[in-house]
Amino acid sequence: MKKIIFLMLAAVFLAGCVLNVVTGRKQLSLVNESELQLMAANQYNTFLSDNKVLNPRNNKDAAMVSRTGTNIADAIGEYYSNEGQGSILEGYKWEFNTIDSKEVNAWCMPGGKVVVYTGLLPVTQTEAALAIVMGHEIAHALAKHGNERMSQALVQQMGGMALSVAISQQPQKTQELFLMSFGIGSTIGAMLPWSRQQETEADQYGLIFAAMAGYDPREAIPFWQRMSEAGGGSPPEFLSTHPSDDTRMKNLEKFMPEALKFYTPRK
Repeated sequence: MKKIIFLMLAAVFLAGCVLNVVTGRKQLSLVNESELQLMAANQYNTFLSDNKVLNPRNNKDAAMVSRTGTNIADAIGEYYSNEGQGSILEGYKWEFNTIDSKEVNAWCMPGGKVVVYTGLLPVTQTEAALAIVMGHEIAHALAKHGNERMSQALVQQMGGMALSVAISQQPQKTQELFLMSFGIGSTIGAMLPWSRQQETEADQYGLIFAAMAGYDPREAIPFWQRMSEAGGGSPPEFLSTHPSDDTRMKNLEKFMPEALKFYTPRK
């Protein structure tokens, strides 16, 4: 019986592996992106209603987050449109919100639903460094890392059932898996860890996305150094599954020449 179950799960993995057009890597994808975007929109609205959202019209931090996010989204949209790959952003309806919270965190759901916590801003310090973070989180979304983790969780914890079935049969557990997959909230359990490969991809493409929008990608080095120091004896929440080490710094240096090709300073 165990052998049969193993073979069935192996078949699910093989059938569910698709090529990601952003990264060029094959990844497990058992969840339809449109389903995830719909679920993300609902969860995003719920999250916003449960937290204190700052208004960019009368709060300079929220205005900066909105401005930075819009600049990055516009640059990404223009780039992929010019490359004939506009379908990458199909269904994306960008939203950028700032949450009044001491938590050092940021995330992006499928469909471009972004949140930045005010606790992150003393560490970013500059708009360019904020762009590095937002580019990094947006890269996680465009590379469909959350989809990949959600798919893995459905296989490991729910036998590989379809998302629609999981929602109808086990809605609470499915919601928790979704929130954990995208690192949302701190009361629903530990965030599912990014793999080193996913994190490296987010660093690489996050630099490029920030550079496309006219933000200096070289701000990434001092920012990640500040992040690693922000927690003192223990890493801040944002770094709990984002290892900041010599490998990351070496990778950022390696990715920098490519990112700088996309960089023209904002006027």
